[in-house]
Amino acid sequence: MARILGIDYGERRIGLALSDPTGTVATPWRVLDVEHDRADAKRIAQLCDEQKVDHIVIGLPLAMNGSEGPAAKKCQAFAVRLRETQDRPVTAWDERFTTRSAQQALIAGGARRSKRKEVVDKLAAQIMLQHYLDAQAGSMMS
Repeated sequence: MARILGIDYGERRIGLALSDPTGTVATPWRVLDVEHDRADAKRIAQLCDEQKVDHIVIGLPLAMNGSEGPAAKKCQAFAVRLRETQDRPVTAWDERFTTRSAQQALIAGGARRSKRKEVVDKLAAQIMLQHYLDAQAGSMMS
C-alpha cells in the first residue's frame, strides 16, 4: 500500500499530513500558504509525486447538520481542481471539529499561541487523515 495525503484546506493555509506506507498512521507534515487554486493544486501534485502518494483525502468542513456551507463548497471546488491536475483519486472526508481538536491538543500541550498558528493546520490534517484511515481499517475488518 502506498501513502495517502490528507489536506486541511483553508482560506490562508493548507495543512498537509501523510500516512505511513501501510496506511495505518497519519503524521502532520507541512503547511502551505494559499496562492490560488491552480498553483496550489500543482504544488500538491508535485509533492505527491515526491512522496509517492497514491490517494488524496481532503477535509470537508460540513455544518453540524451535515450540510455544505461556503467553506465546504470551496473545498469541493479545490478537490475538482486537484482531480484535474493529476490522476490520483481524491476523496472528500468529513472534518468537523478537527481544527478545534488540534487547537485543544496544542493548548493542553502548553504550546504558545505563535507556535499553535504554525502547526494547527497540519495537525488538523493529521487528525482528519487518521479518522479516515481508522474508518478504512474498520470497514476492512467487517
